[in-house]
Amino acid sequence: MTTDMSLLSLVMGASFPVQLVLLLLLAASFISWSIIFTKRRLIRRTKSASDDFEASFWSGGDLNTLYRSATREPGGSLGMASIFESGFREFNRVSQQGDVKRDKIVDECRRAMRVAQMREVDRLEQSLATLATIGSTSPYVGLFGTVWGIMNSFRALGNVQSATLAMVAPGIAEALVATAMGLFAAIPAVIAYNSYADKVARLEIRYDGFMEEFSSILQRHSHSQKGA
Repeated sequence: MTTDMSLLSLVMGASFPVQLVLLLLLAASFISWSIIFTKRRLIRRTKSASDDFEASFWSGGDLNTLYRSATREPGGSLGMASIFESGFREFNRVSQQGDVKRDKIVDECRRAMRVAQMREVDRLEQSLATLATIGSTSPYVGLFGTVWGIMNSFRALGNVQSATLAMVAPGIAEALVATAMGLFAAIPAVIAYNSYADKVARLEIRYDGFMEEFSSILQRHSHSQKGA
């Protein structure tokens, strides 16, 4: 007698708990890949927008012109442009209040930029925790399915007088499919999480540097306005 050991046959012949584990891991893998592709496009688009804005900012153009360009972006400004827009809008608002100390103007602008930065970073980090959860828990969920399948195989052996490898192999094979599925769901999620977390951290460092440099520019700008 020969036993069909194909992957589909092993899955279809598995016990209900093992099939449920495989279904959960398949759903986790689908969610993981959906997040991976979506987050990849978002981070790439944010980095490209920040590169373009930074090139325009340091080209020596007029800040008011740059601000109007940022506000006209379809869908709103993105990345570094959003931080600049918030800071310069606050600068114009506070400067029009009349007799305001220069330090207060810069502090208010820095606070507005910090809020915009937190909003941008939060948007980039959204769903990364889900990737981390899938990456850390999927192997254990797969291991649960493996343990359950092997346990059922050994329980079935208790009803026979002589056990052979041919009797044990199908049950163990279907159990190990759960471990493989757990790794299939976990490995891409872990790799993507580490990669995206590093890219978000690098963008956050760039945002911090830009905020400090722009704050210095606004401080000099406020000095020239007061002097005038």
